[in-house]
Amino acid sequence: MKKQLDPLIRVLGHPFQDTQLLELALTHRSHGNQNNERLEFLGDSIVNFLIAEDLYQRFPQAREGQLSRLRARLVKGATLAEVAREFSLGDYLRLGSGELKSGGFRRDSILADSLEAVIGAIYLDAGMSAVRKRVLDWFSERLEKLTLNDTQKDPKTRLQEFLQSRQYALPRYEVVQVEGEAHSQLFTVECVIDQLDYRPLGIGSSRRHAEQQAAEKTLQALEVK
Repeated sequence: MKKQLDPLIRVLGHPFQDTQLLELALTHRSHGNQNNERLEFLGDSIVNFLIAEDLYQRFPQAREGQLSRLRARLVKGATLAEVAREFSLGDYLRLGSGELKSGGFRRDSILADSLEAVIGAIYLDAGMSAVRKRVLDWFSERLEKLTLNDTQKDPKTRLQEFLQSRQYALPRYEVVQVEGEAHSQLFTVECVIDQLDYRPLGIGSSRRHAEQQAAEKTLQALEVK
């Protein structure tokens, strides 16, 4: 399998001594009992630490909450899936027949988990120094673009805190429509609060994204800066 993985190895930038580690990192649990779940567990901890370490050094004046929000932006599933797509990681995944038929190689959660597994594999193959170099290189453009202005709380949190500060009831989020196949659904969500006589809508590829968009529109309607 090494020759088949050579293009991926080149784009990852790490010359694996043990390519079986990479093969395991690319094997989803739907493929069999020998899969990447343990490597994913390891890689998740490593990427969180490495990004936290870089942010700590990059923003010496930042508060703990600001650092946490910046890290969350970089290590969330959607961002990890974006990085995985830059490597065409989905083309190399070993999936069970059901996941193949449902387009699992395109799914954010599978791509993000697989990238974490690759990070775990690099660590086991060559140690912390090697994996630090790779991860920071992969995330370099995203890290360079960050500023402390990016640490504003997400819309749902801001809306909740705004309503709580005035002793109003908390918002409700109601799913009004789900469209598309299981691997590419589109959610429409309403935000319901007593202070508005209509329900702002949010649309997104996940319920969470749709709720955030609905909360943002509600904040705009309430003229909350």
